[in-house]
Amino acid sequence: MAVPASTRQLTSARAISEGIASEMKRDPDVFIMGEDIGVYGGIFGATQDLLKEFGPERVRDTPISETAFIGAAIGAAAAGMRPIVELMFVDFFGVCMDQIYNHLAKNTYMSGGHVRLPVTLITAYGAGYNDAAQHSQSLYSLFAHVPGLKVVVPSTPYDAKGLIIQAIRDDNPVVYFMHKGIMGLGWMTMLDASAGPVPEEAYTIPFGVADVKREGTDVTIVTVGMMVHRSLAAAKKLADEGISAEVVDLRTLAPLDREAIVNSVRKTHRLLVVDEDYRSYGMTGEVIATVAESALDYLDAPARRLAEPDVPIPYSRPLEQYVLPNAEKIAAAARELVHG
Repeated sequence: MAVPASTRQLTSARAISEGIASEMKRDPDVFIMGEDIGVYGGIFGATQDLLKEFGPERVRDTPISETAFIGAAIGAAAAGMRPIVELMFVDFFGVCMDQIYNHLAKNTYMSGGHVRLPVTLITAYGAGYNDAAQHSQSLYSLFAHVPGLKVVVPSTPYDAKGLIIQAIRDDNPVVYFMHKGIMGLGWMTMLDASAGPVPEEAYTIPFGVADVKREGTDVTIVTVGMMVHRSLAAAKKLADEGISAEVVDLRTLAPLDREAIVNSVRKTHRLLVVDEDYRSYGMTGEVIATVAESALDYLDAPARRLAEPDVPIPYSRPLEQYVLPNAEKIAAAARELVHG
């Protein structure tokens, strides 16, 4: 997808904050709450400057009680508001699982559509900076597995802004995942792709529409989030060897753009799925099943997946890097598919 020309360069964190601000200006029913999202501006920068612009009534710092403030967001949405609520780390969903899985995801259905819950739940995910097993998981597949939730995983500042605006305007609950490593934070190693062109005006990106970040003819690499950038780096390495890799950024897992996956595989005849989440029972299996059901005859080699092994994410830097997919591992897997 061609990103509209823009001379402005924003980090993903700033793009998300700008998208939230634009919706708060547009709709007085939009407000945000969570831990450290006010004075501090969010530990990942997604709510910076909002308190100064909108005040404490609409930008609410909360106590450390995820069950309470996510439950409050559900109640506010049922009463006609459009709350945004930040769950600081996705790993913390366990303490508020009932609110998310049994109330946020199901109450519209169980009320026969009489109760709408336009809640945007934003949360940080991802490893790579030594925060160990309880602060480094991805886990988006858990939420995509539950009917009633939409799941969004942007990879660029442009997508981050368009998808957060779409999420806030959606009348259904949306879980919006932001990877810590591509937020553009000064206290983390800066990824070049953390900043990019972002138009000043408001715009939306529809859910369920994948984006081909790089065209190719020899192998399809399907992925999301940080792994988009790792896959693009791998594709560049492969191009030097004469292998043309197509990189498909799903952008949303629920809804999932199955048509884009199948169309790409029909063109390249090979599939590699790359994921920062655990290997078993996740996104990789769902993508491969989609191709097996709709494009199996087009495959010239068995589909492959590269993901984190099914172990807690280590604190040790060498061990953490060992379990994470990277450009070298992705290139090696794609190379084997092509030459295999």
